[in-house]
Amino acid sequence: MSSDTDLIALKARVAELEDRIKFLYNHLQITYVAEPLAANAQVVSLIKAGKLMDAVKAYREIYNVGLNEAKKAVEALQASLGM
Repeated sequence: MSSDTDLIALKARVAELEDRIKFLYNHLQITYVAEPLAANAQVVSLIKAGKLMDAVKAYREIYNVGLNEAKKAVEALQASLGM
């Protein structure tokens, strides 16, 4: 029975920590991006400025990828930013 209680307490603690992390993200105006490579600050700032073509170009230069791959990555990042 103790392990059930421990599991419930652990789930509650994880939920509390997730809430705290969400609060910090919101307070610091940080956007969580699941793919760290796509979180390049230059690319993100270009997307936020509405300069998608420049974002694709920057992504290509930074990650040395083709146009199609860069376009898909920028579009995915844009979607993950809620834009």
